[in-house]
Amino acid sequence: MGKFLQLLGLQEAATESEIRISEGTVQTLAYQLEESLTQLELARENKGWARVVDSYMEEFSREGLRRAAEQGRVFGLANPLIKRGRNVRHAYVWGQGVDIGARDEKVNDVIQSFVDDEGNREAFYGAQARQEYEGCLYDEGNFFLAHFTDPLTGRVRVRVIPFDEIQTVITAPGDKLSPWFYERNWTETDAEGKITERKAYYPALKYQPAMRPKRLKDIEIMWDAPVRHVKVNALSGWKFGIGDSYAAIPWALSHKGFLEDWALLMKALAKIAFTTSSKSAAASQSKRAALQGLAGMPAGSTVSMSEDQKLEAVPKSGATIDSESSRPLATLAASALDLPVTILLADPGQTGARATAETLDLPTRLIFQARQQLHAEVYKDSIGYAVEQAVIAPRGPLRGLGKAVRDGDRLMVEFKDPSDSTVEVTFPGLDEIPLDIIMAALEKADGMAVKPPPLVFLKLVLQALKVPDIDEIVQAVTDADGNYLDPGVTAGDVATRAFRDGEDPAEALK
Repeated sequence: MGKFLQLLGLQEAATESEIRISEGTVQTLAYQLEESLTQLELARENKGWARVVDSYMEEFSREGLRRAAEQGRVFGLANPLIKRGRNVRHAYVWGQGVDIGARDEKVNDVIQSFVDDEGNREAFYGAQARQEYEGCLYDEGNFFLAHFTDPLTGRVRVRVIPFDEIQTVITAPGDKLSPWFYERNWTETDAEGKITERKAYYPALKYQPAMRPKRLKDIEIMWDAPVRHVKVNALSGWKFGIGDSYAAIPWALSHKGFLEDWALLMKALAKIAFTTSSKSAAASQSKRAALQGLAGMPAGSTVSMSEDQKLEAVPKSGATIDSESSRPLATLAASALDLPVTILLADPGQTGARATAETLDLPTRLIFQARQQLHAEVYKDSIGYAVEQAVIAPRGPLRGLGKAVRDGDRLMVEFKDPSDSTVEVTFPGLDEIPLDIIMAALEKADGMAVKPPPLVFLKLVLQALKVPDIDEIVQAVTDADGNYLDPGVTAGDVATRAFRDGEDPAEALK
């Protein structure tokens, strides 16, 4: 106790009463320390931290996300930077197209029929639909694709459900990562103009339980229209995502406001060319009238003034603001959109180069490749569901290629040949490699001891040449089982090979 009291600046107590007094002093100091910590916590809250957290939690509520989506849509059309960011991101992700196919010819026919369906192309798989799809993720951060299924034929029609119509997501008990149902509230207007309020539950695409009640909480369940939900920028445990442009909008508005003020200042300075002074108000008014009369005089005219009058040009040095001063604001908007500022502004700047403004650095390229991988997964889920329904349905075109098996709440198809279920979704590379280098690499690969199969090699060549509709070309050079047909092999070679393998040459020629 004595050493502790010495640390507090107290003398070692000589009597018991003095010790009690010293202990009381220690308790007082401890109380003051606790009170100081409490004051620090209050001061932290007074700085607005608690209010900031509360405001963001309100902003990320369902209603807050709806308002953020509306804001994203508006500024995606009205603000130049946000609009430019939307177009550039879409161009990098979808500008070179995407190849979709399967190895088995029958499965590939079903896939191409599903993708090329007029309604499905308009809703999701066409060029315009892809632009709207990417725009939804950019503005809203969410996309809901319903798969309306004919249980008899297995035909699937995809349609988009607007984000504003989805109210909440019901997940599995104790598992927020497993969605079960999406609650949809919407209105329908008939031919006579009558408006009807509707409400329904849509199951998740991969939620297919054995027991399927018709209603949940007295609300209809649309079992034949499962939904694939795509969300971006969502934190762990979030039911909804938020748009790519959300973080960029404040800085894009600041950049726009700066340039508006700069233009206003330049306009004001352009209107005032000269300044003059007078000793009295009467003389000032007389001089103003005289100068206004000279406004229409041609360039090079002269004016004669008395000794007490002075006319001089307004100095511009120090009165102007460089428009490039807003570039840091645009840089923050570009960072929020994962784009280089040179590409967002379509301008390399004063110290930049054209090559810098036209190329993507490695982190940016990887970001867009990650987005392409997300889209590839969505495509595989949607197309894979259509293929499964073509197998499961009583009159499905793929009936007999496999059988339905259940894994908990998931109904899948077990194919006789596992390769039949493979859906290939390929995006061209984002890096611009010269064609001669690519073809030289393919030529060297063809001369290797272990080289790619002919069909894989053909796809690589067609992708390097950026040939559209690769699947149709591949289908023309493959047989019914998806095997490559070598154009250099004659019918006699095929028959001879079948005879050596103990097969019927006539069947092989078919």
